[in-house]
This record gives sequence, structure tokens and C-alpha cells, in this order.
Amino acid sequence: MTIYFVRHAKAGSRSNWDGDDVDRPLSSNGWHQARLVGAKLAKRSPSALITSPYVRCVQTLEPLAELCDLDVVTDDRLAEGGSFEAVLDLLAEVPDGAVLCSHGDIIPDTMAALQRRGCRILNQPDWRKATVWRLERSATGEFETAKVTSPPGGPA
Repeated sequence: MTIYFVRHAKAGSRSNWDGDDVDRPLSSNGWHQARLVGAKLAKRSPSALITSPYVRCVQTLEPLAELCDLDVVTDDRLAEGGSFEAVLDLLAEVPDGAVLCSHGDIIPDTMAALQRRGCRILNQPDWRKATVWRLERSATGEFETAKVTSPPGGPA
């Protein structure tokens, strides 16, 4: 049983953004990454798309949503500054094939928590934007392995 955990694609600079950070959108490079991630994950026939309510996370999953005719659903547990415990609860609830999108503070903490609970990380962790973690869980719901793929289209 597989779940995909995506770090949002490249967004505009935090320091150059005047509005609320929740509303900071993807950059043009980020949109390119989002389209490439979407094309890759569409081949996996995702069952659900769940994301942080931050605009850059929602936008990261929009190309995938269009390709798969799925709605993007927001969940505050994936928001920046949240707790890995809340994300672990969410991971336990989502269906096989779900794609989740979150932030650079949430994903490393969650992966470390999964590892402490016995999940084996199969390759070198990569925390860059637009990385995709493939999480494998057993029929009993235990996360057994995780593997990350590099951002599409080169360094991010």
C-alpha cells in the first residue's frame, strides 16, 4: 500500500513577498516542477489529493488534479509549523494511493518520526522542493519503507 508525500514546488522568495505567507504562490520554475510531478504521479492513479492550505502547496497538486480529475482537499495538519504527530494521524487515515503535499519543516520531522517507529529509509534523504517520498505501509497500517525521488527538472 503506497502513499506519496510531496514537498511543495519552488515558490517565490519569502523575503520578496509582501502578503501573508499563506498566500505566497509558486514561481514560474515551481509551476514547471508541479507539472512534472503531476505527470509522474498521474501514472500512479492517485486516489486522493490532500494538501496544506498554503497556496504554494495547493498549486503544487493542481496539475495532478487536472490530469486525474480529482479535487485538491486542504488539511490544516499539513500546514507549515504544525506537528508531526498530527501528520502521523493523517497518514493513518488516508487511502492507499493518496498524495499529500506539505512543507520543509513538516516532512523531515514526519520522516524522522516514521523512522523511529521502524520505517526503513531506503535512500539518502532529500529535502529539496518538489521531492516525492514514496511511503509503503503494510496491510496492518505500519509504515515499512520510504524512498525519495529528486526534484524533477534538475536542482531546486
